[in-house]
Amino acid sequence: MTMQRAAAVLLLILLAPAQSFAQIREGERIEIGLSTDRVSITSDFAGANLTIFGALDNADPLISRQGRYDIIVVLEGPPQVVVVRKKSRVLGMWINTQSVAFQDVPASYSVAMTRAPQDITDAENYKRLALRPGNIHLKPLNPDGEPRTIQEFTAALRARKEAVGLYVELVGGVQFLSQNLFRATLKLAPNVSVGTHKARAFLFRNGVFVQETSAALTIRKAGLEQRIFDFAHQQSLLYGIAAVLLAILTGWLGRMVFKKD
Repeated sequence: MTMQRAAAVLLLILLAPAQSFAQIREGERIEIGLSTDRVSITSDFAGANLTIFGALDNADPLISRQGRYDIIVVLEGPPQVVVVRKKSRVLGMWINTQSVAFQDVPASYSVAMTRAPQDITDAENYKRLALRPGNIHLKPLNPDGEPRTIQEFTAALRARKEAVGLYVELVGGVQFLSQNLFRATLKLAPNVSVGTHKARAFLFRNGVFVQETSAALTIRKAGLEQRIFDFAHQQSLLYGIAAVLLAILTGWLGRMVFKKD
């Protein structure tokens, strides 16, 4: 009995390093930090680049040397309600004849990745993680509508976001600076929405999703634009009255300037 126990203890001692090594291999973690956590927008804002730095903890040196770690970084804008309208020609005029409202639509969605999408993981993983613009869950306010109509308006919403530069992908936008350190560059469009944006980083090993982490970015107006924005939201009645009075004054001045004798 004593010999059996001694053999069991010896076996545990021999297996302990292998088990520890396996835990290190399976315990990769990803951390990110933003170059700035606040972006101010003025009237002449023409877009900007946002740099995100990150690190891998407990990375497997062999997999790192083989280049089998991949990173996808997403900057997602605040959720909004968006109404998509369809115009039709009626009696010689183009008017809105149909509309579908969507809830929790990301105002913007920028993606940067280490390699081409098909070289990182498969389409099923992208769909499961809701990664890339084509896999964003766009939920209509009325899910009981005609399925074909909802599908048509969903495609139109994605196409419109891509056309104005709010939904973009950048292959090669994430670069490894060393085996453990990486840097991602994302573009902020000139028409980026104010509010709290969410930066998310996804780690893949040999095509398998490992972990996700996130950080917050605040985008707000600055200067006179910010004061007007705050006043419009905090004192909406006074703002409306002021806007009407300004319109009346502008019309009266225009009439006086262009008045014919």
